[in-house]
Amino acid sequence: MNHDVIIARYGEIGLKSPKIRSRFERKLVKNIKATFECEVERNQGRIYIFPQDFDEGIEKLNRVFGVVSYSPATSTDSTYDGIDETLTAYTEELISEGILDEDTKFAIKCRRVGNHDYTSQEMAAHCGGVVRSVVLAPVDLTNPDLTIFVEIRENKAFIYHEKIKGPGGLPLGTQGRVVVLLSSGIDSPVAAYLMMKRGCEVVALHCNNDPFSGPKVTELFNQLVDQLNIYAKGNPIRKRIIDYGEYLQAAKDNAPEKMTCVLCKSGMYHIAEKLAQKVGADAIVDGSSVGQVASQTLSNILATRYGVDMPILSPLIGLDKEEITAIAKEIGTFEISKIDDGGCSAVPKYPETRADLNRVKEACEAMNQDAEIEKAFEKIRKLD
Repeated sequence: MNHDVIIARYGEIGLKSPKIRSRFERKLVKNIKATFECEVERNQGRIYIFPQDFDEGIEKLNRVFGVVSYSPATSTDSTYDGIDETLTAYTEELISEGILDEDTKFAIKCRRVGNHDYTSQEMAAHCGGVVRSVVLAPVDLTNPDLTIFVEIRENKAFIYHEKIKGPGGLPLGTQGRVVVLLSSGIDSPVAAYLMMKRGCEVVALHCNNDPFSGPKVTELFNQLVDQLNIYAKGNPIRKRIIDYGEYLQAAKDNAPEKMTCVLCKSGMYHIAEKLAQKVGADAIVDGSSVGQVASQTLSNILATRYGVDMPILSPLIGLDKEEITAIAKEIGTFEISKIDDGGCSAVPKYPETRADLNRVKEACEAMNQDAEIEKAFEKIRKLD
């Protein structure tokens, strides 16, 4: 099709106050421009995109949070003559591409903003006549096989027939910053993606459990961040890594072995909190789903978060593995996460599943958790 513009639409941004809405729109435009080369215009709840490479724009706009749907369109002026000429050519292209023929039931939907010498209903009826002058296809306004949209705004008109679903959500970077505990598994990358979809900038924290895990874990962490970064243009994910093996060894040496996983997760939260305070983040994010593994029973979730003052968000908390895996496949992280990373040898044979808070406190004191956390945090480093 001979398209020359992409019309992008947003959803809940339109519910904000005028001041917030304008700020979110500007951020959305900035993120679009960071994703592919284009010119962008804003006009009354619509974003008009003029990409240098049209195919690239159509492909990559699906990665920009805040875009609910978008349509490749052909523009013309809002006069009868302009619409007639452009719609005639558009109809001929639909026929040549096998989208429309004389057996295709079609409808015209016209939306109009501004002052014109016709109503939306009059223009829709007129456009139906234009299409039927090219092909005698039946009109069906109730259950059409094809809907042709004519969107008129002041002196411009736009013709299109597709509405491509976007990722939705809020523009990345409008909702502050979070620290995400990102492993090489399936869950935490999905949790990071969902927080990005809600507009949060991400700092990814990876705990390197060497010698209890191999180098593959860190390699996969880097690959996962690279994949997530295709959705983070304009606000790339910042990476931090911490050597966590010494902390785990202290837990195994000084506390009951069955408490290792509880103490491991507890230490991660405390370290993430310290990092969040350092980088100006407002919350910690993890991939917890109730009951999925030993550290994610309700009692263990309570115990592992004890002493952490910052909010800990778990966007996957009510999802099962199949639901989480479906999202991972959709966003391209599943194929990376399913690569065998060797696992963690620090996991005890019989991990604690119903941690009592008092016993957790005793275990933390036994391993001198505060000192071990400080020691580990001193060696945190960037991977950017």
